[in-house]
Amino acid sequence: MEILFGLIAVLVLMIVLLTLFEFRMRQPDALVLYEANGKIGLRQGLLYPRHFSLLLKRAPHPIQLNIEAVAAGNLGVLVKLVGSVAPALDNLGALVRIGGWNGNAVAHAAEQACLRLEGLVKEYAQRSEIQSLSSKGLAEYLESQSAGFKERFGLEVISLAVISLDPADSEIAEALRQQEEARLMEQTEKLNNQARIAAAKSKYQADEEIAEMEHALELKKASLKKELLEQENALAQKRLEDELARSRMRLAFEKEELDILKDNPELLILTPQAARLAEASQGLKNARTIISLSPQDFAGTELGEFFQKMLQKAVEKKK
Repeated sequence: MEILFGLIAVLVLMIVLLTLFEFRMRQPDALVLYEANGKIGLRQGLLYPRHFSLLLKRAPHPIQLNIEAVAAGNLGVLVKLVGSVAPALDNLGALVRIGGWNGNAVAHAAEQACLRLEGLVKEYAQRSEIQSLSSKGLAEYLESQSAGFKERFGLEVISLAVISLDPADSEIAEALRQQEEARLMEQTEKLNNQARIAAAKSKYQADEEIAEMEHALELKKASLKKELLEQENALAQKRLEDELARSRMRLAFEKEELDILKDNPELLILTPQAARLAEASQGLKNARTIISLSPQDFAGTELGEFFQKMLQKAVEKKK
């Protein structure tokens, strides 16, 4: 019995030692791969058997390329690329197929991806004129082509940038620089001319609007002045009509007075003129008011004849 217990203890100890020797704890930045039935899988547990698993770093792997390419016309160009790649979790089989079953699989696959990038750069350069090559165009072309790196290399392109794209010949580079400088100067001059034209158009439009506003203001002033004159004319016409009406009323009243005096000559003594003569005569002591009327004073006048007729009527009535 003691021997059995000893064997069991030894067996348990061996299992514990074997477990400690074989199993490892997975780090958060690590990918643990395993192979089963010819397919590559990804372990999700915290512990993994190290002799039956492949440990890969999840961190991006940097790449840097200095490429000598040839543009159309057999003109050399120098291209510098930088970027980074990382394992594509949904294409780990392609990564192992390209990089191998070892810890440097990402680096080996990145080398193959760099070769593909170099081929793409040379292909892009060969089909373009050297003056039409640009870093932006090359970067867009590589970005569109690098989408297939997941299925082909098991890598995901995290970043990719064109640092420089220059002609290999310094004279050609200087000629292109001068050509670009001339193009920029021409474009700047066009922009300046367009700005001056726009400023002139803006000033012309502003002057035209100001002139239209001033013209409208003058028309408004003339209209207001016309309305004012019409109102003044209407008021003057009204005043004139009122004055004529008052004059007609005054003439009618005077005519009525004359008609009354004509029919009643004795009322002459009640007239204001007779009252004033009476008041003047009362101011003199022992004075008599004498009115001398001679035919010479009234001869040939309508007023004289009218006055004589009224006196005659008054005398006849008194008799």
